[in-house]
Amino acid sequence: MHSHHLISFLVILVIRYATLIIYSYLEHLESISMEMPERSNKNDAALPFITLVVPAYNEGKVIKQAINSLLKLDYPNYEILVVDDGSTDDTYEAALEIARFSDRVPVRVITKPNGGKSDALNVGMANANGSFILNMDGDTKLSSNTLRACIRHFDDPSIGAVAGNVKVLNRENLITRIQALEYVEGLAMARKAQSYLRSVNIIPGPLGLFRKEALMQIGGYDHDTFAEDCDLTLKMLMMGWHVAYEASAVAWVETPSGLLDLLKQRYRWTRGILQAIYKHRGTLLHPIKHSLNCFIIWYMLFESVLWPISNVIGNVFFAYLGLRYGVVIFLFYWWMQLTLLDIIAAAYCTIVENEDVSLVLYAPLFRIFYIVIIDVAKVLATVEELRGIKMTWGKLDREGKL
Repeated sequence: MHSHHLISFLVILVIRYATLIIYSYLEHLESISMEMPERSNKNDAALPFITLVVPAYNEGKVIKQAINSLLKLDYPNYEILVVDDGSTDDTYEAALEIARFSDRVPVRVITKPNGGKSDALNVGMANANGSFILNMDGDTKLSSNTLRACIRHFDDPSIGAVAGNVKVLNRENLITRIQALEYVEGLAMARKAQSYLRSVNIIPGPLGLFRKEALMQIGGYDHDTFAEDCDLTLKMLMMGWHVAYEASAVAWVETPSGLLDLLKQRYRWTRGILQAIYKHRGTLLHPIKHSLNCFIIWYMLFESVLWPISNVIGNVFFAYLGLRYGVVIFLFYWWMQLTLLDIIAAAYCTIVENEDVSLVLYAPLFRIFYIVIIDVAKVLATVEELRGIKMTWGKLDREGKL
């Protein structure tokens, strides 16, 4: 009986990995065809005007580097709009200093009372001159090809937004290196698979390119969740827009380098995703009416709640069996199989992403240590969200490593 539980758990995991790999590879093949010269060449004069909205709150350490990197993007027709969200440091002054000396690319700086990131992005949307808007974080560095790579997706009139590829910049210790693997294997692979169906369910905050028309139609960002990016994406999908993913458009970000900051971040992400799911809960019980959107919400519920809970309970249950019935060797082999799956997935993702192959070496720790503590944080977040316990936003202190 107990062996059946182990085998069932393993089968579900294999199916999950196989599905993600297959669909992400199909999307990879599709993206290669988009990059063919005859399809990618476009007269620069025909490229649409894009507004880059940079919300900034106390980003004084990194805002200059961030804007300077944006001035070097390979695109002929764009502006940068910095929205200072009532910073208490020198963010506004630092951004203005860059704006004064920018010739080729217009840089505008707006300051407003502190109202949160979603409010800053909405102000940026209202003041954007472009027909397309790139929303990002104030601490993000974008790859130079970002705008050219993303804008081509909008040749399809059903595409409302394009999600970028987020990678870890500060790979300085064990925690950040494992996160670098997680971003490549856990996030990028999932978005690739979702993109094949044009249904990416979370446009990451560090890099999302939107049709202004689509943003205006859904009313911009709401203020009632701790995952405004997820909420906005679901609103867009519910309105019938499709969301694509562009792997070659990279946003380099600074991730938490300490365990406590990491757990706080994942706790907030989970509660925010649950809040966004709750807003669209009506879709869950209407598979015929909402079809793909119903599947998306159930998938998010599975990944955010059901799978972490199963993982935590499974770890406790299988550890108990091992100690109680003396089958530790059997459980060791079982864990080895799980780790082997992670190594295969990590190897596939690093090759497809042209990433540092040494990240594969962190796959065993990713399975044995990292996933366990992250899932515990997700379970605690789920319990406290269901109990309605209050929480605050919490902001990662930047170390200025751009």
